[in-house]
Amino acid sequence: MKLKGKTAAITGGTAGIGRGIAEAFLAEGANVALFARNAEKGGKVVAEMDVGERALFVAGDVLEQEQVEGFIDRTVAHFGTIDILVNNAGGAGDLAPLVDLSDEAFDMAMKWNIYSTFWATRRALKPMIAQQWGRVINISSTEGKIGKPTFAPYTIAKHGINGMTKAVAQEVGTSGVTVNAICPGLILTDLILQGGPATAAGMGMTFDEMIDMFSQESALKRPGKVEEVAAMAVLLASEAGGGITGGTLSVDGGTAQY
Repeated sequence: MKLKGKTAAITGGTAGIGRGIAEAFLAEGANVALFARNAEKGGKVVAEMDVGERALFVAGDVLEQEQVEGFIDRTVAHFGTIDILVNNAGGAGDLAPLVDLSDEAFDMAMKWNIYSTFWATRRALKPMIAQQWGRVINISSTEGKIGKPTFAPYTIAKHGINGMTKAVAQEVGTSGVTVNAICPGLILTDLILQGGPATAAGMGMTFDEMIDMFSQESALKRPGKVEEVAAMAVLLASEAGGGITGGTLSVDGGTAQY
C-alpha cells in the first residue's frame, strides 16, 4: 500500500499504459481520477475496477484547455486534493517525412502531447505546492531521446516534454514536488495491436516488420509490457521515489541507454 491515501489524476486513463498505471495505483491504495473522451467506455472501466468511490471518471478531450483544467479541478473537488498527476495522453498522429507534413498535423502533435501536458501540469502544481507534496509523471517516449524517420512531430513533442520535465523539476524542487518523465519503447497495448497496420503504414512496412524493428533496437529484443511502465510509475509516485526528480527514465528494454 505504497500510495494509501494519495489521489492521482491520469489523462488517457481508460486504456493501455494509462489504465495499467491506474490499476497499479489502486492496488497500492490510491484514489484515481481518469480522463478520456469516451464517456461510455470510461464508465465501464470504472465499473470493472470495482473500487467504489476510489475511482472517478471525467469525460473530456486533452486537445481542449478548459476541459483539461476542468479535469484537475474536478479531481480536487471530488477527492479534496491532488497528489499525483500522470500526463499519459498523447500519440504519434500522422507519420510522414517532414517535407510532406501539413501544418495541421504538426499542430495536432504539439497540442496532443505538449500542450495537454502543460495545461494539466500548470493547474495541478498549485495545490501540490500549497500542500508541499506532489508527483508529476509525464509519459514521454524513447523517441524523446532519439530520432526516427517519419516520426518528426512526435519526436519533437516528446523531446519537448522531456525538456519541460527538467525545467519544472528545477522550479519546484524545494516545494516537495517531484517531476519526472517515463520514456517507454514500443509497448504492446491493445491500441497498438488493434491499430497496428495503420500505424505501420506510415513507416512503409508491415505491422510485424514494425514490431521486429523496434524489438531489434533494444537490448532485450522484445516489445515492452504495460506492467513494466506501471511499476516505474508506482516507484516515482511513492515516498521511495522522493529523491528522483528531473529524470527522463527509460523503460524501453535498453534502446536509449541514458
